[in-house]
Amino acid sequence: MFTGIIETTGSIKRLEQLNAEWRIEIATGSLDLSDVVIGDSIAVSGCCLTVVELGAASFSADVSNESMRCTNLGTLKVGSRVNLEKAMLASSRFGGHIVSGHVDGVGKLLSARPEGQSVVLRFAAPIELSRYIAAKGSICIDGTSLTVNTVAGSEFEVNVIPHTQQETVIGEYKPGREVNLEVDIIARYLERMMQNNGEAEASSSLSRNFLEQHGFGSK
Repeated sequence: MFTGIIETTGSIKRLEQLNAEWRIEIATGSLDLSDVVIGDSIAVSGCCLTVVELGAASFSADVSNESMRCTNLGTLKVGSRVNLEKAMLASSRFGGHIVSGHVDGVGKLLSARPEGQSVVLRFAAPIELSRYIAAKGSICIDGTSLTVNTVAGSEFEVNVIPHTQQETVIGEYKPGREVNLEVDIIARYLERMMQNNGEAEASSSLSRNFLEQHGFGSK
């Protein structure tokens, strides 16, 4: 699990296809790797990847074709900058929101406009994700935890302060940029709970109807 608070940015050092999958090597910049071991998880622009090789200032991970298709990793090239966050510790400060590192879909930046020292970014999300995005709720964009300002259909806006622009890859966003989106996991669980409740009610009603039709109804 992650918090969506980016620790540093890195860059793609190597990207190659091995058999049916991909091996990606990330130069980690100032990220402290002293407590990282093989098998640990690191979020790369919001994608939870497992460390399979570890260098002094880099790590490698295997990426499936499915992940390449369903995230923006397939658009990256050697030298592309990425956001990095190590998996959270139980003792860590929880400054963002609950982030799983499982990308739900790819969105696109529609526009960027300055507002004071901040910038307001407007994104288009896949239509199937729009029901999970709520004003003043949380969303994860390329691994960065942000608050949704407004929502209109499948489009939404976020406000990005100067610090976030400087410390993440968001500072280099231009309209048309594809980004990884992870919606608030709590919204997904709430939807599932409501679905289960509806199914239970339907099942209960069906059982009562069945009993009544077969002469077991109350007099």
